[in-house]
Amino acid sequence: MAGNFWQSSHYQQWVLDKQDLIRERQYDLAVLTDEEYQKIFIFFSSIIQTLGEQLKLRMQVIATATVYFKRFYARNSLKCVDPLLLAPTCVFLASKVEEFGVISNSRLISTCQTVVKNKFSYAYTQEFPYRTNHILECEFYLLENLDCCLIVYQPYRPLLQLLGDIGPDDQSLLALAWKVINDSLRTDVCLLYPPFQIAVGCLVIACVIQQRDLKLWFAELNVDSEKILEIIRYVHSLYELWKNHDEKKDIQALLAKMPKPKTQPTR
Repeated sequence: MAGNFWQSSHYQQWVLDKQDLIRERQYDLAVLTDEEYQKIFIFFSSIIQTLGEQLKLRMQVIATATVYFKRFYARNSLKCVDPLLLAPTCVFLASKVEEFGVISNSRLISTCQTVVKNKFSYAYTQEFPYRTNHILECEFYLLENLDCCLIVYQPYRPLLQLLGDIGPDDQSLLALAWKVINDSLRTDVCLLYPPFQIAVGCLVIACVIQQRDLKLWFAELNVDSEKILEIIRYVHSLYELWKNHDEKKDIQALLAKMPKPKTQPTR
């Protein structure tokens, strides 16, 4: 996306301080451990991604929807809105903002029903409970909480620029670094760091995995190396968590424990 990131609402309002983020989560973290909280967000990021794939959306749209989701809960407790309602609402809004085109209401609801029934039946024993009016109502609430800051800068473009400098034909490194960026959406890095730094951190991880020695090239980059290391630690922690996380076994208990809205909307 063209434009100046440093003058954008993304940079000025939505690169958050870690301590502020922890403080905003105090209510939820009184009920859930930090690891349980992470697992819930990994699960709903997977729902957003699966919805996006079923609707044939570009990764940019899925990434923007995931960032909206994380931004909302950066300022709100899980008890404010059911994440199962907010997830498709974020997909609905992101598809419009990223100029993919409006997804029809009926198609969105039917896709949600299919995805919950066929892909996430291990988490939900009942069918998807929401209808179009719930999505539209939730969209207004989401817009209000995002303060109408809808333009999200993603790390994909900076990654392509970095790889253009290393070697634009290196498709295997590009594919791996791109996948690491996708994985990073399941951490807090999109809330805490500018996308250029995230791109560098994910590229470092890809180089380590592929045993590529680009230390000299990285040393010449004008970036805050401490911030890059923090991003690498976040993603590494995610991979460590994934190793021992059996989502199909754990998620029902986590969803039961999760803070919930007092009243579920009627159909």
